[in-house]
Amino acid sequence: MSELITNEEKKIVRKPDWLRVKLPTGKEYAQVRQIVSTHKLHTICESGNCPNMGECWGAGTATFMILGNICTRSCGFCNVATGRPLAVDLQEPQRVADSVKLMNVKHCVITSVDRDDLKDGGSIIWVETITAIRKASPQTKFETLIPDFQGKWENLQRIIDAQPDIVSHNLETVRRLTKQVRIQAKYDRSLEVIKRLHDGGMKTKSGIMLGLGETEQEIYETMDDLRRAGCDVLTMGQYLQPTPKHLLVVEFIRPEVFAVFKQVGLEKGFRFVESGPLVRSSYHAEKHIF
Repeated sequence: MSELITNEEKKIVRKPDWLRVKLPTGKEYAQVRQIVSTHKLHTICESGNCPNMGECWGAGTATFMILGNICTRSCGFCNVATGRPLAVDLQEPQRVADSVKLMNVKHCVITSVDRDDLKDGGSIIWVETITAIRKASPQTKFETLIPDFQGKWENLQRIIDAQPDIVSHNLETVRRLTKQVRIQAKYDRSLEVIKRLHDGGMKTKSGIMLGLGETEQEIYETMDDLRRAGCDVLTMGQYLQPTPKHLLVVEFIRPEVFAVFKQVGLEKGFRFVESGPLVRSSYHAEKHIF
């Protein structure tokens, strides 16, 4: 790729100016933070150190993370804790629904940790959360950002049957880097998730991170793979190393390069493409309902 700032010596380098964000402030942000704390909710905004937390929470929105905050997988990019999760909290769906209503949001995103320890992969709690939100806030549109359920398709079918407004499953990276970036995941299995969602009538979405050492050609091949699987919406953002224990940033990609990728993605047939250094999978999610 062209116009890259490269971390060739495998050292943590100073972030370029276009990756600097303001610290979260404001009345709306404080109110959302209080709601999340009071109702003992987990948000990927906090667990994932999202750079857009101030902007999104300032607008009164948040991405809720269900099924606890301990993941059974150990992806090389993710800041969510890995280990043995606690027992499923059967009251969580109602607490999330109550909070969505209290926040009076028109659009919310629900995601979860991977629960490979559960026979149903957490899919039953997923459905109960969707149902509870619909009952408490029937006007709220929402996106579900789901795991791959280890390819146990009866669990995925529960999500399809629940009919969320849009379903997202992130591919995260190109085929060549999948084993390094998503240790327990499989590139083709994730494509199969997208395909089954599409074939089930779902509006579909996926996201990839850039700056992990992928080539421009690999990015375009990944776009083609997603389109063939039936993916409607694509998000592309800069990978940022959350701690020294995580994968190093290989490249910092300039905003104008992200702009090129957006144009290419639209030309390949995606209905929406969010592409920029600070873009994350739930960024501007309210715009992706069609």
